[in-house]
Amino acid sequence: MHTNFTISLEKIISEFSLEQLNMPENPEKIKITTTEVNRPGLHMAGYFEFFDEKRIQIIGKSEEGFILRFTPEKAESRLREFFSHKPSAVIICRDLDVGDIYVKIAKEYGVPLLRTGESTSSFTAALIAYLNLCLAPRITRHGVLVEVYGEGILLLGESGVGKSETAIELIKRGHRLIADDAVEIRRVSNKSLVGTAPDNIRHFIELRGIGIINASRIFGAGAVKLTEKIDLVINMEPWDINKVYDRMGLENQTTNILGLEVPSHTIPVKPGRNLAVIIEVAAMNSRQKKLGYNAAQDLLQKLGMADDAEGVDNRAKTVEPF
Repeated sequence: MHTNFTISLEKIISEFSLEQLNMPENPEKIKITTTEVNRPGLHMAGYFEFFDEKRIQIIGKSEEGFILRFTPEKAESRLREFFSHKPSAVIICRDLDVGDIYVKIAKEYGVPLLRTGESTSSFTAALIAYLNLCLAPRITRHGVLVEVYGEGILLLGESGVGKSETAIELIKRGHRLIADDAVEIRRVSNKSLVGTAPDNIRHFIELRGIGIINASRIFGAGAVKLTEKIDLVINMEPWDINKVYDRMGLENQTTNILGLEVPSHTIPVKPGRNLAVIIEVAAMNSRQKKLGYNAAQDLLQKLGMADDAEGVDNRAKTVEPF
């Protein structure tokens, strides 16, 4: 089921340190529901056919310069027409001195009016990125997210398979923990997934026989991280002697998360296997593949079996979607 997420205007004001010129009500109650923003040049010219009042409107030098071309009476008329459509919020950039007319009209129509000293382009880019993160589609899954050699590795598997113990070993080897037990995954773009931990359990790890520990307190601030892009999924499962596991790495196995196919591996777990080292190698191998090098293909080429590998390499196997 699709869920529409919102963010309060208060959080945006706090994030970007915006000056409040007019606030008709508590900004915590004003909800922003779209990641799209708008520069209302056409609308100030009188074209409102596709105006979306849900978008935050951003006014820069171009829009203000356009309004200043008119007589005071005509400029006020244009601004009234614009504010009468009651956009969710209007933000003025570059600390432009727009005078009292903007505040007066914003108060009449109950429109939040804010101001920032940032340039219009840089502020717009930062605001869109922030809204994409806060309003992104998301799910929460049982697993562990760690950063290994700069790669975001999502460890999945049944409870008790050893995900948290493996995360502890990786932390001791110099890598970083993002989330344990519950991983909140957001689709921040058509190509990227970002994972983080819920605020109330961030940096905590459960170790059976020991209990709850705080990774940040025990291993230091350098052992944890707030967010990380998900580059690779590792499915951990108890070793099944009757199952045939991939030994060459030619098949491109993926896991579907929020509609995106993420490269993945299935690693069987049994006593004596050093999972931390295996995951380190998986992370480095994933980076090599991104750079265009596939060790399995290279080996087959040297053995004169490159033609046999072509069909296998292009065949992707997708595991259970999220």
